[in-house]
This record gives sequence, C-alpha cells and structure tokens, in this order.
Amino acid sequence: MNYCRIKMKTAAQLLFSVAFLFVLTSFSSAGERSGEDIYKYLSSVVNGKGDSAVFQELNKAAAELSWEHSAGMSFEGYVRHLKKENIEGSFLSKNIYLIRKVPDKVFIIKLPENLSQIEKDADSFYAGLDKMVEDKMHFKLRVMQKDVDGSTYSFAEFTEKPQSIPLVRVFKLSITLMLFFIMFGMGLTLTIKDFSLVFTKPRGILIGAVLQWVFMPFLAMLLGRSLGFYDQYPYIFVGMILISASPGGVTSNLMTHFAKGDLALSISLTSFSTVLSLVLTPMILAFYCSNVPEVTVPVRLIVGTILVLVLIPLFLGMVVRAKWERFAEKTLKFFSALGIIALLFLIVAGLLMCGEFFSDTKRYGLTFYFMIFLLTMLGMLAGIVFPKVLGVNNFQTRAISLETGLRNSALAMTIAILIQDSMGDFYSSILFTSGLFGLFMFGAGALSIVLYKIVLPVTGNGTGSRDSSPAGAETAE
Repeated sequence: MNYCRIKMKTAAQLLFSVAFLFVLTSFSSAGERSGEDIYKYLSSVVNGKGDSAVFQELNKAAAELSWEHSAGMSFEGYVRHLKKENIEGSFLSKNIYLIRKVPDKVFIIKLPENLSQIEKDADSFYAGLDKMVEDKMHFKLRVMQKDVDGSTYSFAEFTEKPQSIPLVRVFKLSITLMLFFIMFGMGLTLTIKDFSLVFTKPRGILIGAVLQWVFMPFLAMLLGRSLGFYDQYPYIFVGMILISASPGGVTSNLMTHFAKGDLALSISLTSFSTVLSLVLTPMILAFYCSNVPEVTVPVRLIVGTILVLVLIPLFLGMVVRAKWERFAEKTLKFFSALGIIALLFLIVAGLLMCGEFFSDTKRYGLTFYFMIFLLTMLGMLAGIVFPKVLGVNNFQTRAISLETGLRNSALAMTIAILIQDSMGDFYSSILFTSGLFGLFMFGAGALSIVLYKIVLPVTGNGTGSRDSSPAGAETAE
C-alpha cells in the first residue's frame, strides 16, 4: 500500500514537473521572435511606425550585458544598418546595427562605448562598421540573449574584426563597374539618329514601349498576385515588378542580331527605354508596390542609381562616338563582348552569393521558378501577338518581341542591392528574383528565336514576310 502511494506521489511530481516545464517553455517561446519579424519591426520604426524609443533601449540593453559569461560563435552573415532620418536625438537613438545569420537569425550589435571606434580608420574590431553592410562577412563574436519590453533579443559583440568574403567583395565592386561600362559600351553604338526614329517612324517604337512599360509590369503584377507571392512573400513580388519595370539591355540587341530581326529598331527601343527608365522605373515600382504591406519604395535612391550608372555612361559613350567615331568603331566589338560576359558573370556571381536560397524550397519552390520563366516567355509571346495584330512586319516584330521579354537584369540587380536595406528585404529576395530572371531570359530568348522561324518567317535579305525589300520593311512603320 505504501509502495503504491509512493509510486503515485512520484508520478504526480513528475507530471507537475513536465507541466511546469511546458508552461515555462511556452512562456519563453511566446517572447521569442524570428529574425525576420525583428528585422521587419525595426525597419517599420525607421518608416515612422512602432516604438520610436526602441533603438535607444536595445543599444542600452547591449551595453549593460555581462559579456564575460557569453558564448562564442563563428559564422557568415550580413551587417544591416537601420537609421532614422530627419529626426533629432543621440546617435544611439537614431541608429541600430544588426547581424543577419542565414537563414533566419538576427543579432543586435553591441556598439563600443567610444563611438569613434566605428569610424573607418579606427584601431578597433568595429572600424568601418558602416562599410560592412556592403559585403557578406565572416564573424567571430560572442552572443547573449536578453528580454527587452517583453521580447527576447539576441545580442553580439565582436571578438575579432569581421572579414569580408572575397567572392562577395568582387561581386559588389564588379556589378557597379560593369554596369557602368556596359552602358558606356551601349552609348558607343548610339547616335542621335537612333533616337530620331521615335519621331520619324514611331510605330514600332511606340508599340514596343507600351509592351515594355505597360504590359510587362501588369503581367508581373498578375502573376505575383495570382500565385500568392503578393501576400506571402511581398519582396519576391517587388522583385517581379522591378525586373519588369527595367529597360531593355545589350542582351536584346545581341539576340535580335542572332534572330535576324530589325537591329536598328532594337537599338532604338533599348536607348529610348533606357532614357525613360529614369522616370518610369521608380514610378511603376511605386504604383504597384506602394500598397504592399511593409514595403516603402526609395524613389530618390532608384533615380540616383539610374542617373549615375545608366544615363551618364550612356551619354559619355555617345559623346565619344560623336567625337572619335573611328575609335568607337574599333572598340565596339570589345564592349559588346564585355557587355554579354559581364552580364553572365553578374548573374552567376549574384546567384552564387545567394546560394543558400536554393535550399529554401518553401519560399523559392517550383512555383517561383515557373513564375520567373513564365514572365520572360509570355513577354516575348505578347511581343509577337500584339505587333502582328497591329500589322507590323515579321522583321520588326522579332525585334519588338525580344525587347519586350528581355530586360536589363544588371540594372535591376544593382538597384536591388542598393535598396534592400531601406526596403527591409531581409532575405534579399529582390536581388535573387532579378538575378534568376536574368539567367532564365537567355533560355527563353533562345526558344523564341527557334519559334520565330515557324511563326515569323523572314526572307533571306532580312525583311518581313509581308515585304520583299528592306525599304518595304521600314514602310510598315
């Protein structure tokens, strides 16, 4: 009898212990937030939402921790800097630095007491902290957790100076330089005459422009909403809009050459859309994405990027061609080859930099890949149907089709890198979406060139099937 009572008492104690641990664990888990949730919340503070004092509280909490009892860690990740602009207050109340550990962990960086130690030339592990946001870094640090206002946050203190990863460093430098030289090389191919087609023979230009700037963003919006990305993964949706709102690039010109389409029309469309992108790219992004939850479009940053890395080198290239035409012609093949090689390098390097995302099959599953391919392929198919309905000849329709489906992915990737922090793109989904589109568009373009032989036959001299001469082809304008 006593034995049974002892067994029952022991069982009751065990049951009570299990229940207590369950309640304790549930209570602790309730206070924990995912890295993405923390990042979104802090990003919302930057945009004027949430507790404006949270930056000060988190920086203060990090300074008060007893770091001698902390655990050491070593991993690769990204520094993120969130800053509240145009407000008064101390540095710690306006700035917070984070480390994102792939896939979904965020650490608040404990800043040194002497803030001059984060400056570029300081003798400190934190020297050049602002520049660290540009690269994927290797960190050695110690970490701790602490509750702040009912939520559990992870904090980190550097034990060694973070080291940038060579591939990422090369990629970030290359993407800006290569985009600049790609656009300079494009400028070497252009003259005022290429722009004059807009006024002298506007039909093909206007049809192509409408397909590029109206149809493609609308198609991207339909695909993103119908396949659920607008609600579930809004930054993938933003990436779809960004790539569809980017102008054409050198790839469309090269493929138009291989497709035996109207190269002059292709070049004019590319140059015309590139100039329009200064206004239309940020405007279309704002139009389709301003109502996306937790997304704010940095219009000024996008305009500045297009101006500095696209329009200025394009103009410089045109100036060089106008003043030194022989030099421009001699270097044209070099810059044309550089444009394609650079684009492929940027796409492959960018996807390798985001290599861990390929394993995120929930976010980037078959539906995602299908949607990206469908966007570029349907763009080229629409570029066949609408011009033919409007009576454009096959020779020019081939050029319009390729200009519609092929975008300047190098520009989209550059913009994505520059705006991801200010937009709160925790997973770099905009960059990944733009880069993958750049890769898929080569395959879709090759398929389209094969399709043109069947649905858009041209004669041996490169004219449309409705006309027997180059002059006749141009009269379709």
